[in-house]
Amino acid sequence: MHAYIIYENEDWMPPLRAALDDASIPYEEWFINEGHFDVTSAPPEGVFINRMSASSHTRGHTSGVAHTRQLLAWLERHGRRVINGGHAFELEISKVKQHAALEQAGIRTPATRTVIGGPEAWLDAARDMDTPFITKHNRGGKGLGVQLFNSYAELETAVEQSAVEPSPDGVMLLQQYIDSAEPFITRCEFVDGELVYAITSDTSEGFQLCPAEACRTEPATNNEEPDSLFALRTDVPPALIEAYETFLEREQIDVAGIEFIEDAEGRCWTYDVNGTSNYSPDVEKKHGLSGMAAVADLVRRCLQSAPVAAPESSVA
Repeated sequence: MHAYIIYENEDWMPPLRAALDDASIPYEEWFINEGHFDVTSAPPEGVFINRMSASSHTRGHTSGVAHTRQLLAWLERHGRRVINGGHAFELEISKVKQHAALEQAGIRTPATRTVIGGPEAWLDAARDMDTPFITKHNRGGKGLGVQLFNSYAELETAVEQSAVEPSPDGVMLLQQYIDSAEPFITRCEFVDGELVYAITSDTSEGFQLCPAEACRTEPATNNEEPDSLFALRTDVPPALIEAYETFLEREQIDVAGIEFIEDAEGRCWTYDVNGTSNYSPDVEKKHGLSGMAAVADLVRRCLQSAPVAAPESSVA
């Protein structure tokens, strides 16, 4: 029985491939963008790893999200085990749904308004917002669409200059800006409901905080570690970790990086859940950790418990 990787970003694949190879897990790769599959046939036996990114459109794979939504429905209808399946994926591609789920779980989130429409709708929604606030894409990733505005007038000027990029799904978020006590956010990495580790990410240079090797924009030098924006954190409040574990179980999320920020009063504000989590290679090397090894171990256990099903089909 095989694992099947559903993906669209080649740059994120090497660490997962290496972890599966090290665990001697056989796998096949399904690159998902445009294509087809036979809904009247049964999917192959095995375990499916959903690595489709909400930001696939930024790499020219505009059909990837829509294709994956239909594919996951087909797989789950036939009882296949999908790591980060359909429900988790709906949260991955909608920050509105993420915030609603976090709030329902009793986890503190910034005040957020959902805006459907273009610039006039943004301005109308922001007219009585407390300042400062940020804009954010509903279907984002990589810090897409995140801009800080200290006043309504600043947003007006940005709109006049066409300097605010719309979300690909037409849904924009206006969100309370949390002034961090220190210039970093914390990202907690979970696999199968357990914390693998947490890292801090330096925010002094902006909001694009992907920790993966492929996301680096600056080369390594002899005097500076290439991953210097990220560091291991070991003092995340236990109550917050427990709340995250409960949230992940409730929302059927197998793999996630959950991000929070702390204000000057020590309050933690959770604002993002990343299902296609990537890991900092230098933090892992320095501390003997491996997020992808934990993912591979989850795949192995899922394969061992997966039911035997119908003959294989194919995706093209």
